[in-house]
Amino acid sequence: MADVNRGNRPLSPHLTIYRPQLTSVTSILTRITGNALLISALLVVWWFLAAATSPEYFAVANGVLTSWFGDLVLTLSLLGLWYHTLAGLRHLIWDQGIGLDLETAYKLGYAVIGGSVLLTLLTLVLI
Repeated sequence: MADVNRGNRPLSPHLTIYRPQLTSVTSILTRITGNALLISALLVVWWFLAAATSPEYFAVANGVLTSWFGDLVLTLSLLGLWYHTLAGLRHLIWDQGIGLDLETAYKLGYAVIGGSVLLTLLTLVLI
């Protein structure tokens, strides 16, 4: 017999009632940082190509990357690089079957977020 209420039910949890877990948020952030790192890598390649092309073109590319906007983009790229690296290490730990319980997964999630911020600040201070 056909379900007459089928069209009245939501097919999946809606954002208004769904509470995202830390593990899902960190998973989404890992994908976002991976794609953002691709974009920032293209910026660095553009800078190298400009250096190989001509002094005038290099001045333009260097001006963009050393401006306040370029500094912001490269700083966020550094944060994304540290985050993506630490999230990758977390996944390597999980691949060994370690830390899969909810409490440890949350601790690792907070460690990835806090560690990436700390390592970004440490890198900026040292460089």
